[in-house]
Amino acid sequence: MIKNYSILIVVLLLSNLCFCQQLSFEFGTTVSSFDYENSQGQPLNNLLSKSKSYFGMGYRQTINNSRTLFLSLGASYNSYAAIGSESSIDNYFEWDVSYLGVKAGLGIKMFELRDLSFFANISMASEFLIRGNQTINNDVFNLVGEEEFNNNILFFRGGVEMQYPISRSTAIFVGYNYGKSVLISSGKNAEKLNLNAHQFGLGFIINLPKCYCSY
Repeated sequence: MIKNYSILIVVLLLSNLCFCQQLSFEFGTTVSSFDYENSQGQPLNNLLSKSKSYFGMGYRQTINNSRTLFLSLGASYNSYAAIGSESSIDNYFEWDVSYLGVKAGLGIKMFELRDLSFFANISMASEFLIRGNQTINNDVFNLVGEEEFNNNILFFRGGVEMQYPISRSTAIFVGYNYGKSVLISSGKNAEKLNLNAHQFGLGFIINLPKCYCSY
């Protein structure tokens, strides 16, 4: 009898979670800044931020009965760039890099204002360099696959989001995230590049079939 009750409870919990499964799609602008050190460990000043695009998609599911906590998994394509110069040595430099990432995160619904819902979120992503150029004066260097340049980073992000339902199965959202990278590995005497990014995005959240999440 106890075993039967346990099975029933598990089935009910899984059924409840089924009503809170969603897919998300987003795109937006990344304003990035770079913290760079050359192979001698010397920092590079006079770097200016540039704006690039990002895209993401993922899966989201509630993890509590009140449906205020969300677990998310997803993939992203992020581009970062910076530009600068040093007039004293007549030098020009620029970075333009793109990373493909996989991420996991947690979100919490803070409060509602009529049909608007407000969320806070944190996430961690592992991102891999798939395209990257470093320009110094008239010379352009490909960074992909270079042992002396870090091609794999961890990115930690936190932000806020505002969500509004546009149908029974779909909601639109806008959000802001700030993130900072951490180097995973680099060789001896390697160049080091840490990234700081402000992201402003727009996206959609869609209920999976047979799952009816209230917005």
